[in-house]
Amino acid sequence: MRSLGGPSINCLVSPFTKRVLDFRPASKSHYFRTPALWNAKMHVQTRGNARSAPYPKRTHMCGELTPAHAGIHVTLTGWLLPERKVSKTMSFFPIKDSSGTTQLVVRKGHANAHLTALSELPVESTIAIEGEVLVRPELSRRDEGTGQIEVQVNNFTILNPAHRNMPFIPSDNQTLVNEDLRARFRYLDLRRTALADNIRKRSQVARIIRDTLHDNGFLEVETPLLLKSTPEGAREFLVPSRVGQSTAQHDGKHTPLFYALPQSPQQPKQLLICSGAVDKYFQIAKCFRDEDGRKDRQPEFTQIDLEMAFVSWGVDSNIFSSDTWRIGGHEVRAVIERLVRRIWQKVQAITLPSSFRVITYNEAMARYGSDKPDTRIDLEIQDITPSLPIHVQASFEDLGDILEAIILRPCESRSFLRASEECNYENEPNSRSVIADSNLFNWLCDNRSINLRLSSEEHALLNKTLGVSSGDTIWLSRRRKIPEGGSTALGRLRIRISELAHARGDYVPHAIPHFLWVTEFPLFTRADPDKEFLARGRWSSTHHPFTAPMWQDIEAMYAGRIDQVRGQHYDLVLNGVEIGGGSVRVHDAAMQEHIFSQVLQLSDAEKLSFDHLLHALKCGAPPHGGIALGFDRLMAILCKTPTIRDVIAFPKTGAGTDLLFRSPAAINEEHKLIR
Repeated sequence: MRSLGGPSINCLVSPFTKRVLDFRPASKSHYFRTPALWNAKMHVQTRGNARSAPYPKRTHMCGELTPAHAGIHVTLTGWLLPERKVSKTMSFFPIKDSSGTTQLVVRKGHANAHLTALSELPVESTIAIEGEVLVRPELSRRDEGTGQIEVQVNNFTILNPAHRNMPFIPSDNQTLVNEDLRARFRYLDLRRTALADNIRKRSQVARIIRDTLHDNGFLEVETPLLLKSTPEGAREFLVPSRVGQSTAQHDGKHTPLFYALPQSPQQPKQLLICSGAVDKYFQIAKCFRDEDGRKDRQPEFTQIDLEMAFVSWGVDSNIFSSDTWRIGGHEVRAVIERLVRRIWQKVQAITLPSSFRVITYNEAMARYGSDKPDTRIDLEIQDITPSLPIHVQASFEDLGDILEAIILRPCESRSFLRASEECNYENEPNSRSVIADSNLFNWLCDNRSINLRLSSEEHALLNKTLGVSSGDTIWLSRRRKIPEGGSTALGRLRIRISELAHARGDYVPHAIPHFLWVTEFPLFTRADPDKEFLARGRWSSTHHPFTAPMWQDIEAMYAGRIDQVRGQHYDLVLNGVEIGGGSVRVHDAAMQEHIFSQVLQLSDAEKLSFDHLLHALKCGAPPHGGIALGFDRLMAILCKTPTIRDVIAFPKTGAGTDLLFRSPAAINEEHKLIR
């Protein structure tokens, strides 16, 4: 069928096109039905209406036309969006493709009677149009996109008419249907400009990553997806196999064998470096963890994975001498800062500092109550124990506790005061003290959650030391002196207050991104509930079992003072979000064996999973280290969206299910027999 054209629509429109045009709803609305009706009514089939024959070849993308193209004849292909009628004889139609939108001008005079058929097409139909590029009248021009031009249509060809009863209309910006319906029809949801832009930006960033790392001497190497289950810390996805059978038997039956999908390419990338074949490895890697879904977590996710040979094992006074980076891995840090600066410069047009701020885990927990602090929030936690009377300090010291406070002053924290008044502090409202003249000299004694006794004179000295005055609000919390886990009670309160203040419009976070390295984490922990299912009361690795201790703490580790051992582990944090983490690895086989056996107390069966790695370390493995950046989280920040599902083409739901492909699903009996 040739492009529609000529004086008579009856002689030019094929039976195919007539079927399309004759099937139209009684309503004249461009949006023919509401999404809620989709599940309630049967949809009508339109099989056989798509064009399966040659059609005019596209000459330009919809988003690339400018006034420089004025006067030329173009052929555009894309999705037809709702008509805007100017008069009986003139209409505007947007046509959209992945590059953008162009305004079409359709004049429906006698000579162009065939173009009236465009008005009968369902919204979101795919068409090819032929026409001439015109510069818009001066008063109609816009600066963004193709707002300077329009295309006057001469002919069009229907490529595939859209269903008139689609579950929702992607181009309807006024109605954003519920997330489950959009997930079920993700191929329609991706047609929305916001999501399409996110996917395009993700591709752009991936290209920058590859180019930058290649320029810095890295080799991109793919690692296996079918590996063996190992006790590295997270729950794994298992894949049954028909390859071989275990020699072990249970109740007279052979034990089935399983692959495990990798939580990360940790062991393969270390083995690559141990081999000596690769000095600098990288991969944009798929990873899998059987974890509960969150807005920033998926069962399958993507990370930018790096590993480098011959990384440093301590402080180099000639590098980063002005900050608190006291661990090894300076080379990894330099590469990542260079990469992140390039991404932000090219994608956001923001110039980042030449190096990022560094703080230790202990400082992060003490000042911000979080191991991934958002340093944009102008609220800090104070340890007020040293300001207490000597006898009270002694009682705290005996118990290994400290007393912390967040003090909000009207002159300094006005943005957060109203939010603080509304905030409940982990079901302990008595932890807040609002200072007035009536309680200025007994506010700490009146705080029942702390339960201290101070004289008026001691209160007066405390007020002077802390600068407390009438009108201040003080939040208090008692905790262990040595921090554990990822946050403290006041740290969680700090975030809650900032979120409430932001929701009220009282507080707007700084637009400049705040990057931060957090270092010197405890090497081992008993405070990670996500790892307890494997640890079962034993120590577990804060990062993973291959992370090296700081050289200053090696003696403490061998002496059994496990809680005093700090790791050469570094996290990269952006605006309160951990976007990456890495470490210097253990390259001494004896040290790695000690960590497995004496610290983590792995069983012989558990240690067997790492035999190949231990042997590789014995074969002259170099000092090495690396890092993994969460690509999905990084893209969510760059795209300014609160959920990583908006930057993944086909994500899972928060529950880990896929409504589009209906997975996970039971398998039929035939598949079971094959297995």
